[in-house]
Amino acid sequence: MNFIRKLPIPQEIKEQYPLSEELVATKTEFDREVAAVFTGESKKFLLIIGPCSADNEESVMDYTMRLADLQKEVKDKVLIIPRVYTNKPRTTGDGYKGMVHQPDPTHETDMLQGLIAIRRLHTRVAAESGMFPADEMLYPENFRYLSDILSYVAVGARSVENQQHRLVASGISVPVGMKNPTSGDFSVMMNSIMAGQHQHMFLYRGWEVQSEGNPLAHAILRGYVNKHGQSLSNYHYEDLRFVYEQYMQKGLENPAVIVDTNHANSGKKYNEQIRIAKEVLHSRRYNSDIEGLVKGLMIESYIEDGAQKIGEGKYGCSITDPCLGWEKSKKLVLDIADSL
Repeated sequence: MNFIRKLPIPQEIKEQYPLSEELVATKTEFDREVAAVFTGESKKFLLIIGPCSADNEESVMDYTMRLADLQKEVKDKVLIIPRVYTNKPRTTGDGYKGMVHQPDPTHETDMLQGLIAIRRLHTRVAAESGMFPADEMLYPENFRYLSDILSYVAVGARSVENQQHRLVASGISVPVGMKNPTSGDFSVMMNSIMAGQHQHMFLYRGWEVQSEGNPLAHAILRGYVNKHGQSLSNYHYEDLRFVYEQYMQKGLENPAVIVDTNHANSGKKYNEQIRIAKEVLHSRRYNSDIEGLVKGLMIESYIEDGAQKIGEGKYGCSITDPCLGWEKSKKLVLDIADSL
């Protein structure tokens, strides 16, 4: 491999795009509110909602400000965390890998400008909406560029078995969701949660570090793919009950599940997210254990329905997985709040 240039360390990027003292204080309170959902102190329902990939700063900000207005309408029952995913896993390694690689999807890769772009976008989301974002930890070594601004972190289905992801998760101070692997094996997910909740000594960014353990590490159910490549779901009552029993057997802290309504759960049929969300809510109403376990939903949503190819130029339409459009998303959020 060719070493192109040495990139700035996280502290240097943070100094270029710092958080104000007021924003730091606001985040502390926001994080406290999110943590209270996972510990059971709060009965609010979490919605981690937003585009499959944050591909354009202006349309993401447009979407996020709509979310901020919607949050005011449902604040008594629902806590919204904007999904601002700036790095994307690719099944074959090809395709758009997110804003951290390409700040402009129509231009060539520029990792330096990508690091600046994702820092700037996440800072804008927090400063202008008052909500603090979620992102996927695709590259554990890159987490520090956003460590002071994220209020939720996801470890993806292809990363959840990786030792470095698990150990870094154990040193993060906000909730980290461990997705079930693409194979669907719940034991992999539960082992990852256990690793995330424990203390560890390990090598990170050229340092010997010790993590304190993250008691807010938890499960994300996103469906799975069988040996024939067919998508299968795992959001049903029986799945939720099984995960609850696994939590009880392993004695893990703060049993919690977030259900991802898209990906293999919907077979990437974005409109199915509405039905899936309502089925999960029905399971919570039916069983008090599941009500306490399922803390929220992860929903892929953008301004326009569906998806498009890079370069088509349709404003607010996903260039990766298809998303639920804004009007349907707004109605779904209001319906969820009414049903709680």
